[in-house]
Amino acid sequence: MAVNLSAIKDLLLPGLRGITGKYEQIPSQYDKVFTKYDSKLALERTAEMRYLGLAQLKTEGGQTSFDNNAGERYVYNQEHNEIALGYAMTRKAIDDNLYKTQFHPSNLGLFESFHQTKEIYGANVLNTATTYNASVGGDGVALCSTAHPIDGLTIGNTPATQIDLNEASLLNGMIAIRTNFRDQAGLKMFARGRKLVIPPQLEPVGIRLTKTELRPGTADNDVNAILSTAGGVPEGYMVMDFLTSSFAWYLLTNIAGLAYMKRVAFETDMQVDFVTDNLLTKGYERYSLSYFNWRSIYGNFPTS
Repeated sequence: MAVNLSAIKDLLLPGLRGITGKYEQIPSQYDKVFTKYDSKLALERTAEMRYLGLAQLKTEGGQTSFDNNAGERYVYNQEHNEIALGYAMTRKAIDDNLYKTQFHPSNLGLFESFHQTKEIYGANVLNTATTYNASVGGDGVALCSTAHPIDGLTIGNTPATQIDLNEASLLNGMIAIRTNFRDQAGLKMFARGRKLVIPPQLEPVGIRLTKTELRPGTADNDVNAILSTAGGVPEGYMVMDFLTSSFAWYLLTNIAGLAYMKRVAFETDMQVDFVTDNLLTKGYERYSLSYFNWRSIYGNFPTS
């Protein structure tokens, strides 16, 4: 049913001091986690390649070792979603509304609805990071797993035992990224933690860990090693309001791999229905939020 007179009955009479219901929105957060890309295809596919491994010792007069194992290993798929929302308003509701400047028929909050929807989709990539999504494909395990396969071994971007966010667990994560992350041929890479991502409940912990000069939580006069170990956490911490766990936390790395791909930018349209005289307003957007490289993130998922 369209928005009609009964839905705005108090807006038909003079005497209202004002109208409330629209509030300041949470500033954009997804774009501080995901790298933005423009897309021209219905399905974007990213192939992970295996390059050459370590060079081999050669004996005098002996043969040179050849590594012919380079090539494609895994393909990650990212299919875009259509996001849409609309509403209808009767002509009488438009004509008889005395407060059009505050409750305008063409601006009932489409932009805010689409904005928050995108934040939820972005946060859900992290919320479901331990669940394998077959539509994404890739290496056959979840975004955060203890067993990402590379040639000859497996590597984890989450610990075997999930640990609450504290000084030791954050340092262990930073060191694990630096020492464990490798390419498909097993070569070490320049991988470093750059940003701590946490839910609102962990913000006090994040502040103490990343903002204090001395060792957090102790009476010692030691320096805060978090600020320097493995290059520190140069981008500090950020809070994502739509993370569903009160305990999970994440370290973003310097390696690209979390992707927001925009296929069609947010647009609005409106028209008057010839038969009913209802004003029809709608918004449309097409995009996807996903990942194509697990090395872009390190996650920890304690439950209490």
